[in-house]
Amino acid sequence: MSIQPTPSPALDLPTPQRRRLLTAGLFAGGSLLAGSSVPLAALAAEVGRAGGFFAQLDSLPPGSADEVSIGDAYQVQLLFAWGDPISDGPQGRADASDDAAAQAQQAGMHHDGMHFFPFTKTGQRDPTHGLLCVNHEYTDDGLLHRDGLLNWSADKVAKSKAAHGVSVIEIRRDGTRWQVVRPSPWARRITADTPCQLSGPARAHPAMLTAADRWGQTVHGTLNNCAMGVTPWGTYLTCEENFNTYFKGSQTPQRSQQRYGIHAQSGRYRWHEFDPRFDLEQHPNEANRFGWVVEIDPFKPAAAPIKHTALGRFKHEGATCTLAADGRVVVYMGDDERFEYIYKFVSHGRYLPGMDNPGQLLTDGTLYVARFDRQGKGEWLALRYGEKYAKGALTADYGFANQGDVVIRCREAADLAGATPMDRPEWIAVHPQTGEAFVTLTNNSQRSQDGKPSADEANPRPNNRFGHIIRWREQRQDAAANRFTWQVLSLAGETLHGELDGDAFANPDGLWFDPQGHLWIQTDISSSSLNKGAFTPFGNNQMLVADLAQGRVHRFLSGPRHCELTGISSSPDGHTLFVNIQHPGESPSERSDPTQPTAISAWPANQFPDAVGGRPRSATLAITRRDGQPLIF
Repeated sequence: MSIQPTPSPALDLPTPQRRRLLTAGLFAGGSLLAGSSVPLAALAAEVGRAGGFFAQLDSLPPGSADEVSIGDAYQVQLLFAWGDPISDGPQGRADASDDAAAQAQQAGMHHDGMHFFPFTKTGQRDPTHGLLCVNHEYTDDGLLHRDGLLNWSADKVAKSKAAHGVSVIEIRRDGTRWQVVRPSPWARRITADTPCQLSGPARAHPAMLTAADRWGQTVHGTLNNCAMGVTPWGTYLTCEENFNTYFKGSQTPQRSQQRYGIHAQSGRYRWHEFDPRFDLEQHPNEANRFGWVVEIDPFKPAAAPIKHTALGRFKHEGATCTLAADGRVVVYMGDDERFEYIYKFVSHGRYLPGMDNPGQLLTDGTLYVARFDRQGKGEWLALRYGEKYAKGALTADYGFANQGDVVIRCREAADLAGATPMDRPEWIAVHPQTGEAFVTLTNNSQRSQDGKPSADEANPRPNNRFGHIIRWREQRQDAAANRFTWQVLSLAGETLHGELDGDAFANPDGLWFDPQGHLWIQTDISSSSLNKGAFTPFGNNQMLVADLAQGRVHRFLSGPRHCELTGISSSPDGHTLFVNIQHPGESPSERSDPTQPTAISAWPANQFPDAVGGRPRSATLAITRRDGQPLIF
């Protein structure tokens, strides 16, 4: 009789007490443009070196080839590409002639955030067997359909919706090779049509009501799923980012819609032409039902995803969880658009391992937005109904009738509170030993190749083309504190400035700490800039790893042409890194020519003989060492 695997116990988060011992006295404030006044090398004396593999790592040169490049010590396996069946469904066709029903059983397009959830055996996490959750952010309809956007139809809209969302797959390592387990009772696709539940203060808010569901408790679908988070109790948080692009607004959009980029010319996916819920003139509340953090329990395939409205509505890049000193759950979040904000949520209740229904902790708490000053200090401002600020108050006098209004119109509430505009806040990572938080700020502008500013550079803020990374330390090393100190970790560019030295990079995006404390950085230079002008020295987008104790960063991997590196996780034993390659061959317009699908990239079929070809495909990689030793140690 086979033994059915069981979910892993709650995740092992470092205790606040351990963090305080490790980080006492290490953080000093910096300014917005200056480097740290206290070098990160001070960490070495308190927490030791981050790990042994970094000293053996040779920097990889920038790459421009249409392939994944990595050092000789490592091997790369193609694990899960767009069109691959999640269980016992059909394999995607090379000419993209699959219909919506087939796509709903296959990997979606444009892999993004991801996490590996191991099963347990004899009470221990199994490093060779588990569930992998993978986000599918958006679609390139030029590749998704055999003839692209020609002959646009309801069937094409249905297929596009089926290619969005999340995949949950079962994977197993057999010797040195990983494989997707097919068929699997755990496998599921969550798409732009999957019923989701609502929780929190906006659950039954009038602005969430629709004709199909008068109480606003069920939402159909999740979309533009970008980065992610993992709860202490072992569930997956997928984050809805650029939801505005799916909705056609009215000729006279409301201020609340304009603040999120919804207007008469939005709706670039053209879903509204065949699905009326994406036409806001017909369903004005539908857009309010997107832009949330969505909880998925990978071990309960029949359970509906839950959109937690207490965490606020904006263009969520990620939702990074940690624990406060008293056990409350803290979720850090970035709003990924130029001059938007950084948020955190602090639950009212405390997390206790083994507690019943721990997801309820995400339904009740306080949402904050960050204000940074140039003296290296900061404050978390509560976005709480009735709260008063210098610019006004979150009250009816300023258009907020209750907390539901505050979370639905979160950007407006943050404006009123006086939050600090940031240069596209992306992934946030928390150091596993020190508890410090780090965030990538990708850029605030893009220049054309002739050096002249583009139209969106009229903002008077300094031009930050290459982006940067900052870090902050909460007061008393308590993630629930109201104040913090901060400093720049690294200003990106051909020459790095700040606390890191080594291989240059631009436009940092993905960010992740491995259990040993190495900081992994993934880049997202736009397809219009890659290998051109000032961006030529960086080559293709890449993944780097930094040893903060040494203040050094090395290039670890270079991706194929016009891809983005995003999504990263590891097996519990450190033997495998899972990494996503998103939109290889992306056109600068984000819509490919279906008559020339491989004009820019033929990856992965050009590198992996067993891969389905016909067009470039986003995919998950499994990276291991050739000698069989742990990759991370």
